[in-house]
Amino acid sequence: MRIDATPPVPPGPRPDARAPADTGHASAQASGESRQLSEEQQAQVQALKAREREVRAHEAAHLAAAGGLARGGASFQYETGPDDRRYAVGGEVSIDTSPGNSPEETLQKAQTIRAAAQAPARPSQQDLAVAASAGQMAAEARAELAAQRFSGPDEGRSSTQARAVESYVQVARGDAQERALGGIDLSA
Repeated sequence: MRIDATPPVPPGPRPDARAPADTGHASAQASGESRQLSEEQQAQVQALKAREREVRAHEAAHLAAAGGLARGGASFQYETGPDDRRYAVGGEVSIDTSPGNSPEETLQKAQTIRAAAQAPARPSQQDLAVAASAGQMAAEARAELAAQRFSGPDEGRSSTQARAVESYVQVARGDAQERALGGIDLSA
């Protein structure tokens, strides 16, 4: 599962859009000098620099919180500015969302996934969806842990408690089945 690092680029002039060339100045490639940018182009460059700082900070927050669940580093999408430099305008971090080998391990992984998804100051819609899926994964692990606790010898539990736990487990498992039918698979 991937955590989408940043929300879409805000509307406005596309950073790739270039103003007409200034015929009074030689191009950077031809002369080796940096070409003069119009005020509009300079504003675009400043916006791209700010966007890149935001994207890189967003990704770093995901990576720091994901810990050992991160599958490599962040990947970025770039746009070229009017100054012919590439700027990161989007990105993502891939993390391991497979269940653990035990309900305890699954619960721990789900908590880490949720923390990683919510780590940036401004989580994207995809980040929030991943956090919600991790919350469901944690609920299922808790249900399994509760079922294990109540499946042992009857140690003063009331039949009401036992029925309540069994109902909780059935609901959690039912939700998992409905999600699988809906095409969502947290084990990937």
